[in-house]
Amino acid sequence: MTQRPVAPPADAAGAAGRALADARPAVFWLDDPDRPVTVPPLAGATTADLTVVGGGYTGLWTALRAKERDPGRDVLLLEAGACGDQASGRNGGFASASLTHGFGNGRARWPEELAEADRLGAENLREIGETVRRYDIDCHWERTGELMVATAPHQVEELAGLAREMGDASHRVELLDAPAVRELVASPSYLGGLLDPEGTAMVEPARLAWGLREACLGLGVRIHEHTAVTGLASGPAGVQVRTRAGTVRTASVALATNAFPALLRRLRLMTVPVYDYVLVTEPLSPAQLASVGWRGRQGVGDSGNLFHYYRLTRDNRILWGGYDAVYHYGSQVHRGLEQRAATHRVLAEHFFETFPQLDGLRFTHRWGGVIDTSTRFAAFFGTAHRGRVGYALGYTGLGVAASRFGAEVMLDLLAGEDTERTRLRMVRERPLPFPPEPLRYAGVQLTRRSLARADAREGRRDLWLRTLDRMGLGFDS
Repeated sequence: MTQRPVAPPADAAGAAGRALADARPAVFWLDDPDRPVTVPPLAGATTADLTVVGGGYTGLWTALRAKERDPGRDVLLLEAGACGDQASGRNGGFASASLTHGFGNGRARWPEELAEADRLGAENLREIGETVRRYDIDCHWERTGELMVATAPHQVEELAGLAREMGDASHRVELLDAPAVRELVASPSYLGGLLDPEGTAMVEPARLAWGLREACLGLGVRIHEHTAVTGLASGPAGVQVRTRAGTVRTASVALATNAFPALLRRLRLMTVPVYDYVLVTEPLSPAQLASVGWRGRQGVGDSGNLFHYYRLTRDNRILWGGYDAVYHYGSQVHRGLEQRAATHRVLAEHFFETFPQLDGLRFTHRWGGVIDTSTRFAAFFGTAHRGRVGYALGYTGLGVAASRFGAEVMLDLLAGEDTERTRLRMVRERPLPFPPEPLRYAGVQLTRRSLARADAREGRRDLWLRTLDRMGLGFDS
């Protein structure tokens, strides 16, 4: 863990074990009595104007925006499981305005168009809030902003530099010293912070997905859950989408499968699936909440390479996740990887190092989920099958809001439209691929070790990380 200026509780391991003793191996957001009943799977062959493959945020936004753009369009959405059950229903609920995985990544990769990308990102976040209101989606949408905290001296300097650069780019941010940041959220580990009051909203992620699903159904989108797509083939009149239940003949296809195996061969080395792990506490008592403060309810992230993210829920639980992004050899994705006792224990220990005043608090839920990471950290886009198949993937853990932008880009590309979105270099360019196995696994493990070493060495990056920086490559969650 990132070096901290205070000693952890004497019995941090014991406190973590006690706190985890009764935690359910279940996703807090999905463990909801208002979870919708699934719709029936596809039964037999059919046709559509647009077929969306995947019922997470990207697929749901694509279907919704397709019908809003053209109410007469026949839109079909196919989901292998239940809509919102994977990354879209398992994440921390941080909806960031950034389309570039943060200001720093955008400045490093697309400096000449970062202002435009940030403007489009701010508009995108505002439009999500308007959609939530228009369709009366009960997902506790809160424009709280985000607090980035420093837990080591070198991070204080890094945040000061970021504050200057963001201020020069007209972002309204506030640099905080240790007393000021602890006034917002009380942790003895904080040495400073950077408050961005406008760039992030908090949301209940599964309820957002379910609300988008309901809005799609209300507009006439045909949705079939528990319908896995097994392949694509071009035909004389469009694309054939193959499922075990039958074939869909469709004019165009939008692929929104993200971390799951790509239906296009060209995409199979462009991302790697990474498991992220999360804990949720029981509701804090009024006294416990007062001991932490957090009156602004901002989402919080620390500034290490191996970082934590955390936030308050509607009923004042603390969601605590991140730090240990795990890649499994061969790009494995299966349910058995969604629980990882060692990682959950480390997360619990770090929780009590951050909030020692909450000793005795219990965790009620523990889980993991798979996300897709790309070598440039941000989503990428494109088409195949002579422009009839579009794709958007590679959000690298920052897709809650950016997925709506990805949907808009896919619809623009499928329509052959020249828009301010499609003219962006970040949209026109593709990231470099990851190498095949076994080099992929070796490279990811070496990168993770180097990132941890940099955290322990005041941010100093070793030769391996400096080489990746020069090549524009990376691995992140």
